[in-house]
Amino acid sequence: MIYLRSALFNVVFYVNLVLFLVLGSGFYFTPRKWSIRALQAWARSSLFWLRVIAGIRMEVRGHEHVPAGACLVAGKHQSFWETFAILPLLDDPAMVLKKELSYIPFFGWFIHKFRMIPVERSAGTRALRAMTDAAEKAVAMERQVVIMPEGTRRAPDDPPDYKPGAAALYAKLGVACVPFALNSGLFWPRRQFLRRPGTIIISFLEPIPPGLDRKSFQKRLEAAIETETAHLVAEGRGGAGRTV
Repeated sequence: MIYLRSALFNVVFYVNLVLFLVLGSGFYFTPRKWSIRALQAWARSSLFWLRVIAGIRMEVRGHEHVPAGACLVAGKHQSFWETFAILPLLDDPAMVLKKELSYIPFFGWFIHKFRMIPVERSAGTRALRAMTDAAEKAVAMERQVVIMPEGTRRAPDDPPDYKPGAAALYAKLGVACVPFALNSGLFWPRRQFLRRPGTIIISFLEPIPPGLDRKSFQKRLEAAIETETAHLVAEGRGGAGRTV
């Protein structure tokens, strides 16, 4: 049954995405904030189908830590799930994402419309400069800049591998950073077809105030995210040590 439900959800998910891109193409010409609201509606619909078809629910903890105005939001990246599930949880998100996505027809056009922050990861320091410049503009618009500090999806049991991007943004933007942890990789594993029923927990943690040096910030951010993620993964596994 899990194979059938996973297959059905995957079909519905991508059909839903195509319908949004095609039928919702008019939002390309509306004010950007209207387009963001449409994007968030699509994300909510995807979460609905995920719950109904695949039996995967979402639990949000610590949402009171997320301000409505400008901040940096940095967290764990275990699956594709958080790239859309976090959108309705923020007022006006500006996601840091890989530049290759902006080349996809329709999808890439909307990335520019939403004023997300594409990053050419192979460009080194030039990419960091472009990212921080775009993030400064987003913060000036009172948006929440979202980054996954490890840069790519990692399985729940993989050792952490934090890149310098989040620390560079923190140092440049001068705003608080809200860390988040999750256990999505248990239920929506990376590079796997199956969607395992259960409850994905995303936990927003106490904000890190601005003003720390990069090294202190990086250490505090990693400790907060990794400690809470370990708790959430153990909770998701029910303490049974089940492997995925």
